[in-house]
Amino acid sequence: MTSYKSMSFPTDLDKIDGRIRDLFNDLMYNLCPMEKQGPMSGSCEIQTRQMENFLYENFHFENIPGEYIVQGVKSFQLGKPISTLNNKLIIKFPSEQSDQSFEMTIEEILKWQKSFIVYALQDKDLLIDKEFIQLALQGQSKEGDEAFRMKFIIRMSICPILMEFDGKILQRKLEEDWPNRIKLVSVTGVDFAGRIHDINDILTYITNWRDVYHIDTNTNKPVIYNGRDFIPKGNISGQLDENRLFKDLIRMIHLRLYAYNQQNIQIVVETGIGLGVFAGKQIGIDHRTRLLSAQAIKYVLENYSSTYSSIQAIIFAMPIFEKDETTSTFYSFVETFKNGYSGRIPILIIDQDMHRLTVQIAKQGFNVSQLNPADSHGVFGEYWQNLGPAVEEKLALTTLGLIIQHHLFNQQNILNTNNYQFIHIDDNKPPYTTISIPTPLPLFQQIPSLLFQTRPFIWIYQFITWILSR
Repeated sequence: MTSYKSMSFPTDLDKIDGRIRDLFNDLMYNLCPMEKQGPMSGSCEIQTRQMENFLYENFHFENIPGEYIVQGVKSFQLGKPISTLNNKLIIKFPSEQSDQSFEMTIEEILKWQKSFIVYALQDKDLLIDKEFIQLALQGQSKEGDEAFRMKFIIRMSICPILMEFDGKILQRKLEEDWPNRIKLVSVTGVDFAGRIHDINDILTYITNWRDVYHIDTNTNKPVIYNGRDFIPKGNISGQLDENRLFKDLIRMIHLRLYAYNQQNIQIVVETGIGLGVFAGKQIGIDHRTRLLSAQAIKYVLENYSSTYSSIQAIIFAMPIFEKDETTSTFYSFVETFKNGYSGRIPILIIDQDMHRLTVQIAKQGFNVSQLNPADSHGVFGEYWQNLGPAVEEKLALTTLGLIIQHHLFNQQNILNTNNYQFIHIDDNKPPYTTISIPTPLPLFQQIPSLLFQTRPFIWIYQFITWILSR
């Protein structure tokens, strides 16, 4: 079997408890390598149509023409709501005619839907309340401050995995219990992609953002291109407010692990949240972003692990896609933990498919969580029908997450405010959520920005972007 990279901490497996040691050995040496250039690496059109057909066949799913949940995200309706179906009805993914299928009953689906719960950070400065959460989970969080708050809100439920990232269906018979041991955790990370909805991430964590982006003279904020994206100048790298980012990352991680512990998760499967296209490569900060994320989780595990009594191990699923491995998230995490790790909880960093890891762990009898890097709009799966999926969209195509964590499928539980719990974390670290609202520039400083917003300059920018993308 072809090998794949992994490293455990402690590096000497004999220092790890017997059952966890056996699990680590199994994950490190007995799985097939991830198919990184397989059917889930491109537009995923086959998988998208497969999910659409499954939802139509069983629930009469159909899009509503011209209606969107948020910009670019198609709305839909169900002709046969799940609650109206016979509890004993057996349905199969991807279809009744498939030779290989994942079997489930309506009764099971309703149980999985009912497991939905929200954990939010209780902090007066964040202004998170039940009304805000309810609106946000319908895609109604506003750009800026409200989108910023979503980092401190965690959504969790039982959520079976239907297929791994090789696109092959996981066969499951009704008597098999392993899907009930998997919980999907949807949480937003820091977003440095430079988009209007997450503008506060730029204004809060990039100290020289006025120098990095072209500025709109009317608002003294970054110019918005195509209704969504900021335009970096390209010749100036961003400067991170590392102290503030590090402290917020610590609070986000601490909250997440605390929530896992509340749900009696034994094995945590994490991935690099906000460390891919959202890490800020286009403004030269991606390497530092990855390192700070690794350092923050190491700090939390070394200082707070005694509060996570149910967690027995953490697995970091970090596939290496880069030709230069030193630029990968895997490398950043390994190098960080190699500097010395004193935490109670053993960890494994591995170049592997997170679905494959999670399923293998569940089949060995552990309660396991899997991380979904969610969008700050708060809608599960976000652009899953747009044939260009990121990790969140791929999770919508490979799990039962749409049925369980999407508000149009599971309104009864997702919009039920009794399912929202608030956690106070006594870590003596202020949330640092207040930012200064930019004021308009003096007229003489507006000239370059005004020129840039003229049509010839926009055409030039579009042409250069097109050339660079080829």
